[in-house]
Amino acid sequence: MGSLESTGETSLGFTKIEIAVESLRRSDIFHVVKEVLGFILYMHQQIPTVLQHLEHEFDGLKKDYKQLEVSYSAQLESKERKACRKTNMRKIEVKSAIKKLEKLINSISTLFSALQEAIDGIPGFQGVTFLLGGSLARPQHVYEIFFSHFKIISDSANLNAKSKVAENLSRKAVRALVSNGAGSSSFSGPTKLFLLIKSPCSFKSPLHFLPKRDFRYNRKVVPIKLHIKYKVGDQTVNCLHCNPDQTNPSSSADTAVNDMIWYQCRHIVRGLAVKSQETEF
Repeated sequence: MGSLESTGETSLGFTKIEIAVESLRRSDIFHVVKEVLGFILYMHQQIPTVLQHLEHEFDGLKKDYKQLEVSYSAQLESKERKACRKTNMRKIEVKSAIKKLEKLINSISTLFSALQEAIDGIPGFQGVTFLLGGSLARPQHVYEIFFSHFKIISDSANLNAKSKVAENLSRKAVRALVSNGAGSSSFSGPTKLFLLIKSPCSFKSPLHFLPKRDFRYNRKVVPIKLHIKYKVGDQTVNCLHCNPDQTNPSSSADTAVNDMIWYQCRHIVRGLAVKSQETEF
């Protein structure tokens, strides 16, 4: 297993995270992007707790509701009126909690499904751009995560098991975002999170992505960029396709490189009106 090193250096506007591993699995890329997305939502107070805890909480609520239904039916049959009233009140509370989280969890899950399809379906998957704000053209925050110089191993991004590389790389990515001030601005209320990817125009996924060939966002927004790359010592890898500067959606020249265009994910995550507590990363 190769070692990881977060250099903190900036290259062409990117904070570099170098990893002494020549190849990445598609599932590794997926898990890193998933962790970053969860961090962005939490630090910008769009979800009440970290994503992993939120998913566990939602699953637990659904399990509790099923158990309460079984208990309620049994109590009705045995005519335990007092117990029935108590169980029914608890059912109402749990159902309300499920309803509050259901739309958010479903939108995140659907976005992850789209991301998995993109990672599996694009041979030279480069990375993602997250935009947080009221509209795609005028976001408040922009985050770019770019992978380069790796040999991508064709497993499935749908794999649930997270490798050591993915765990360590996710931790480094989150720390790099924190050191760059991610989530440091004041809470501005619930907003939307948009996902964009760059891909050859031959990429087709009409259920999940729409082409955005001439996409631009407000130039006043300064994006936070992460460049995750294979560490090759002093060797320079000549790869125009892997140039970090080509991932900037504000650039007018990048769409001409290898016929790459932007695709917007159809699925938008809308945050909850809940402030989160600070968590150490």
